[in-house]
Amino acid sequence: MSKPLTQNTGRRKQAVARVRLRPVDGEATVIVNGRTMEDYFPTESHRLQFLEPLRVTGTEGQYDIDATLHGGGMAGQAGALCLGIARALETLEPERRPALKQAGLLTRDDRKKESKKYGLKKARKAPQYSKR
Repeated sequence: MSKPLTQNTGRRKQAVARVRLRPVDGEATVIVNGRTMEDYFPTESHRLQFLEPLRVTGTEGQYDIDATLHGGGMAGQAGALCLGIARALETLEPERRPALKQAGLLTRDDRKKESKKYGLKKARKAPQYSKR
């Protein structure tokens, strides 16, 4: 396996993605935690989400992507992978930054789950009020 051109990190909620881009040799592949992207992300919407940076920059099929994901769920991992790929593309060619920025792909989505408060059932859901 060839040496990666770049390695970047993407985060979303509790998910963390380490992304490595390599120049393509043959057909471009996307490997996530040692599995193919179709195997790891069976949902088409998640695959479209993390491949968005490649579509925006017009670099589909130019890089082999090897990613290691941990934490969070499927949606969070897809978002983390999207940010990691966008950052890696920007590192390789800084002139792609305006297109990625315009599409909102370089912004870290810092929303997290709100913590549960005592006396409540969840973060904001209160028990039903009873007058008598």
